[in-house]
Amino acid sequence: MEFSLQTRLENEILILEPLSKEDFEAIYAVACEKEIWAQHPNPDRYKRAVFENFFQGAMQSGGAFKIIDKKSGKIAGSTRFYDYNAEDKSILIGYTFYGTQFWGTGINHSAKKLMMAYIFQFVDKVIFHIGATNLRSQISIERLDAQKIGEEEVVYFGETSKLNFVYQITKKIFLNHLNPI
Repeated sequence: MEFSLQTRLENEILILEPLSKEDFEAIYAVACEKEIWAQHPNPDRYKRAVFENFFQGAMQSGGAFKIIDKKSGKIAGSTRFYDYNAEDKSILIGYTFYGTQFWGTGINHSAKKLMMAYIFQFVDKVIFHIGATNLRSQISIERLDAQKIGEEEVVYFGETSKLNFVYQITKKIFLNHLNPI
């Protein structure tokens, strides 16, 4: 299998489709919900001008996806692979958000598991930056057996730095999580 940061991925619940610039309006229609961003490092991302910057960063990352809920056919949100490090055999997954109608549906865990099942063919660890005040995302990632390994100031594309917690899942932990002994 050939390595790509933006290959189409699919399971029984969702489709991760590579994000294109033509997707802006459809993605923003989801992202304009103020509640989505309440715990995120930049709570103003629901504003069009701020989200345009976020979207530009997604396009430049070369690893961004729109998340399509198969049951409804609607765009549920967006996520991405970024900062691939061949030497360290690591990559980050993040910049993830979902419309509130998809909260608590399992789509987030399904998307993360799908992304990790794919990317662990090429890397040994996946890292997540999660805003220090984003308790909902911290709890969610811990449920996937991610371990908090540190704290770091992170500069998001075109934004000021914000304190993030750094979580990691290794290939071994991921495979054990899928197939517990």
